[in-house]
Amino acid sequence: MSSRGRDDEPSVPEPAVVLLDPETTAVVRGVVPMDGLRDFFDTSFGALARTVAAQEVDVLGPAFGLYHGAFGDPVDLEVGFVTGRAVRPEAGVVPGSLPGGRAARLTHVGSFDGLGASWERLGSWMRARGLTAGEDRWETYVTQPSPDMDPDDLRTELTWPLVD
Repeated sequence: MSSRGRDDEPSVPEPAVVLLDPETTAVVRGVVPMDGLRDFFDTSFGALARTVAAQEVDVLGPAFGLYHGAFGDPVDLEVGFVTGRAVRPEAGVVPGSLPGGRAARLTHVGSFDGLGASWERLGSWMRARGLTAGEDRWETYVTQPSPDMDPDDLRTELTWPLVD
């Protein structure tokens, strides 16, 4: 999914159409102002960790943020993990799902500050190919962020389901 740049070093990853299976998730839902997203994510991940551990639910992949409707402020979203089975609602954590079907996907490389530009790039790529975007889309945080890491090392997978 990436092309090669000068001296055979990786360059900007290329978007692609992928086929997805539906997945069961454990999530915290909210409508959050943009300036409150970091706190919402942090609080949600704490509640999710406690709930999946207490219920002995297997986490099958990295964290994600599922965004509903148009980009804007406030943001309607779900924060969670793909799980081996549904959770019982507890402490704000509820069962959810990620849809199956065709989707456009792009891997964003670098800090979260550049995610907006990568979403725009993915949307433009889709429009140029006559692909119709669904209302929801999600980010999968492939690289777990930490305070001492280089933001250039972050990898975030952008997935935008397609309307057939």
